[in-house]
Amino acid sequence: MKINRIRELRAEGKIPIGHMISEFGTRGVAKITEAAGVDFVIIDMEHSANGIEAVGDLVAWFRATRVTPMVRIPDTEYHFIARALDAGALGIMVPRVNTPEQAQRAVEAARYPPEGRRGLAIGMAVTDYVYTSPAEYMPEANRNNLVMCQIETQMGLDNVDAIAALDGVDVLFLGQQDLSHSMGIVAEFEHPRFIEALRTITAAAKRHGKAAAAQPMSARQAKEWIDLGFNVISWGADLVVYELALKAAVEDLRRIEDVG
Repeated sequence: MKINRIRELRAEGKIPIGHMISEFGTRGVAKITEAAGVDFVIIDMEHSANGIEAVGDLVAWFRATRVTPMVRIPDTEYHFIARALDAGALGIMVPRVNTPEQAQRAVEAARYPPEGRRGLAIGMAVTDYVYTSPAEYMPEANRNNLVMCQIETQMGLDNVDAIAALDGVDVLFLGQQDLSHSMGIVAEFEHPRFIEALRTITAAAKRHGKAAAAQPMSARQAKEWIDLGFNVISWGADLVVYELALKAAVEDLRRIEDVG
C-alpha cells in the first residue's frame, strides 16, 4: 500500500508541505512536484474544471511518485468521496463542513465497514490493480487514508470542537477566504477576530489529537500560522504560484529594459 506522507511525517513530529493542483493537470506535474520536494498534493474538484477522469489520471501519475495524492471533492456526497478514493487518492478534503453530522457522513463514505459504509473494489486502481485480501486491505486502508474537513463558515467555526471530536476526522483545514467572508471581515487576516478563529481551530485540533492545516499566502503568514498551531501546510494553488513567479520575473525584465 502506498504510504501516506502526511501521516508518516506527522508521526515523526514534522510538518508536511503540500500544494494544490487546480489548473495544470499535465502528465509531468507529478514528477515536477516530487522534484520540488512536495509531500502531498490536493487535486481540486471544487473550484476547477477537473472531473473524475482528470482526477483518475492525476492520481495515477502521483501514485508513481513519493507524493501523496489527496482530492478536494465538490460536496459531501458518497459518489464524490468513494470515486475519488477508488481512483487511488489517499484521502479527501471536504469543503464547507458546518456540522458534525456532515462530517460524519463524509467519514462513513470514506471508511470501509465497520467504521463506515464505503463499497469495496479490490484489484482496481485503489490497489494498483493487484488483488489482495479484503480482510487485510480494508483496515489498513482505513488507517492510511485521511479525511480533511474544511472550516470555512461561522457555523463550522462554532461547531469545530464537535467536528474535531469525531473518530475518522483527521485534519481540520482552514478555508481563510470563505471563513473571513462568513465572519463579515473578508480577507482581513490580521483582524483580531480572525486570529482568534485560528486559535479556536488549532485548539480544537490539539484537544482531540487531530492535525490543523492551512494554505498561507506568504512565508511570513505561514510562520505566523505555524506559531498558532497549524502543523500541515499547503503552499498555494498551481496557477497562483505560476502567475506570481512569472509576474515577478517579467517585472524584473521590464526594469532592466527601463534602465537600458
